[in-house]
Amino acid sequence: MAAPPPSFLVIMADQLAASWLPVYGHPVVQAPHLAALADGAAVFDSAYCAYPLCGPSRAAMLTGRFASNVGVYDNAAELPATTPTVVHALRAAGYHTAVAGKMHFVGPDQLHGFEERLTTDIYPADVDWTPDWSRPLEEPLPWYHTMESVLNPGVTAASMQTDYDQEVAFVAGRKLYDIARHRPDQPFLLFASFTNPHDPWEIPHRFWSRYTRGEIPDPVVGSLPLDQADPHSRRLRAMCRVDAAGLTAEQIRRARHSYFAAISYLDERIGELLGALRDSGLQERTTVLFCADHGEMLGERGLWYKMSFFEQSARVPLIVRDFTGRVGARRVPGPVSLLDVAPTLLQLAGLNADAIAGTGDGESLLSARVRPVISEYHAEGVQAPSAMIRSGNEKMIVSLQDPDLLFDLAADPLELQSLRAEEPALREALESELNLRDIGRRVRASQRERHLISAALHRGVAPAWNHQPVVDASTQYVRNRDDLYALQRRARLDSGDPDHL
Repeated sequence: MAAPPPSFLVIMADQLAASWLPVYGHPVVQAPHLAALADGAAVFDSAYCAYPLCGPSRAAMLTGRFASNVGVYDNAAELPATTPTVVHALRAAGYHTAVAGKMHFVGPDQLHGFEERLTTDIYPADVDWTPDWSRPLEEPLPWYHTMESVLNPGVTAASMQTDYDQEVAFVAGRKLYDIARHRPDQPFLLFASFTNPHDPWEIPHRFWSRYTRGEIPDPVVGSLPLDQADPHSRRLRAMCRVDAAGLTAEQIRRARHSYFAAISYLDERIGELLGALRDSGLQERTTVLFCADHGEMLGERGLWYKMSFFEQSARVPLIVRDFTGRVGARRVPGPVSLLDVAPTLLQLAGLNADAIAGTGDGESLLSARVRPVISEYHAEGVQAPSAMIRSGNEKMIVSLQDPDLLFDLAADPLELQSLRAEEPALREALESELNLRDIGRRVRASQRERHLISAALHRGVAPAWNHQPVVDASTQYVRNRDDLYALQRRARLDSGDPDHL
């Protein structure tokens, strides 16, 4: 008899670079639940996001296609409702699909194949956050990143982001119990997407107190003199007003302290969710995939946040813990991409990857083929398309407005010495996948259209695209004397432990 298809629990962090986790060798950060998940998992040491920005990265991961190929150029671009996702494919194959947390969907379709959305998003679904390449770089739009998060991290009793992630962990855990109670034989895809450790870093004291100020390391590569920084880094520093902030060593250390605390906070929420998976009895039929949409520079090279192709921004954690035994434990050193997630889930489910994208841009992580991986960026902080290709130890960064950069990550892991970027094979491999000039034309046209739409929608009654979950309490709690014991019996899920009484 064929084995039943596995269920999937996908857990996503926001703005978490692989280099900040103990699983990838960080000596200070405490994330015991992720470390336990990695024990017995396939851990990918060189996984890259397809786009170092929230919305496009998620669109690329769900579709298995480059974000520019589906028109998601920035955090205010809409993924068309007619674009198939891995969620559509799994749902069509009989999976129950649900999502809790941040997805950064823009426009009226706030589901993209999910049958249920258990929370609203933490960010808006409108087109207001559209970059403007016609605007001078020294005139940033009001929503661009500033140094506020770095200058004012907080030790808090509560904050918007911790409130949100508590809700995500709770409703995702309850969904697992509901699945075990009411649809135990149906395979499921549950996507739980947390907002930490994205800035602002405002974390309760008990996570902050796990670290002492003296053990917080300074950036390995400090702020480079402007004349030694590459042009894109100079633009990011100007856009975020990094140099104008005049950061002190103590301010940098405090911001890094807060970020580490946010990782520990996130790790605890993930531990709660993994505990629910175990206690619900669903663990042995489930594959857990953990990743992040992009990284965080955290002061390295004088840069903060994401939006660049340096390792702390573009390289992300990717851990696959398969409790069904289909994926074995191993460390995978070669480069892979979040574009590979969709075809991997489809292959594990016994489905063909062309169910969503024909010949998509990703490849199953189960494949042993070694190939280059590509990431792209066309949002704020640039005025022309840019991309990165990693092949073996070589990494090339290409832009239509800047000189190419080429690094040998084996000899120069800190990316301090750009080699002569005369690698026609690498550039040809990149250009065979991405036509940057055509992308530039499409991006500018999309920006013009969306700025007009934004101006129009600010007049009169604005559309309400943000998803508002509908909770029917009548199906959860007692509302009628006659159904008291029947409802209680349906809601009960025993632990399976014969000695629990």
